[in-house]
Amino acid sequence: MGKFEDELREAQRKAFEESAQLSQVKDLEELKAKYLGRRGIISSLLKNLKEVSFESRPALGKLANEIKDRIEGIFKERIEELKITEPSKRKGTELFDYTLPGRKSWSGKFHPITQISEKIIEIFYGMGFEVAKGPDVETDYYNFEALNFPKDHPARDMQDTFYIDDEILLRTHTSPVQIRVMKNRKPPVKIIAPGRCYRHEAINARSFCTFHQVEGFYVDTDVTFADLKGVLSAFVWELFGKEVGVRFRGSFFPFTEPSAEMDIACVNCRGEGCGLCKYRGWLEILGAGMIDPEVFKNVGYDPEVYTGYAFGMGVERIAMLKYGIDDIRLFYENDLRFLRQF
Repeated sequence: MGKFEDELREAQRKAFEESAQLSQVKDLEELKAKYLGRRGIISSLLKNLKEVSFESRPALGKLANEIKDRIEGIFKERIEELKITEPSKRKGTELFDYTLPGRKSWSGKFHPITQISEKIIEIFYGMGFEVAKGPDVETDYYNFEALNFPKDHPARDMQDTFYIDDEILLRTHTSPVQIRVMKNRKPPVKIIAPGRCYRHEAINARSFCTFHQVEGFYVDTDVTFADLKGVLSAFVWELFGKEVGVRFRGSFFPFTEPSAEMDIACVNCRGEGCGLCKYRGWLEILGAGMIDPEVFKNVGYDPEVYTGYAFGMGVERIAMLKYGIDDIRLFYENDLRFLRQF
């Protein structure tokens, strides 16, 4: 194999060396013809293959084809490089400047609703609450009846609820999860239930037909309203800061008695009065109360033994207060200019 192999390898070395010295596509194409053309150097060497012993021909033939492919590859690579950088081939485009800093690509981030939901879950998880979830499509029993809603309650009206049929609907709150958990577990139970809800409401800057809610409840012996106030105050101070004032106002919900709404000092004016809080200095953030004994009866708990509290908050409302957003529709428009701020 000696002489024939040496000639092939020498041809490969010279082809690589000469191609590296050229800077014009035309010159490279001429050099390629010199080595790979029908009358080129490689073709001439292959004609001498018949002079090699019969036993050595297969190995030398394979080597010759490999070297031919390598030479062809290097010419192809060099020609493509020069076609990009050669002024006559660039069609007015600029050379790529390798010293420029890299372009920053946008990385995906969690939606602001997801971020606030995770933060709420994290805070209550740190206070010993478990996370539970339930179906978006609910029955009238779990969504209303077991939660002590009278048959004539306005929330049952078609103007508020998306009904699929007389008994099946899209849940209007995550409170049905409370009933499902209590029917399957004995006290003590300490649960938060985040999820999407649906209501047949006019879409405007303050309301939307779908929204997210976090329901929470705790049932055990000797649970008091003071426990509820302590947990919710700790939640608000963790989320908005300890300098934010809180207050509770009496209210009414069918499934809690007594009931209250929780306000926080306006995060914009710190209680001084502004357009956001309608110059009242306070913003309503959630509803809460002690679980009504009738609800306990519906799930098989003895109201003479157990007490508990429940609360529910809208995630969008909290996100709007936290980030200073004045239109709930922005959460659902998928405008990247808005989402990239979070």
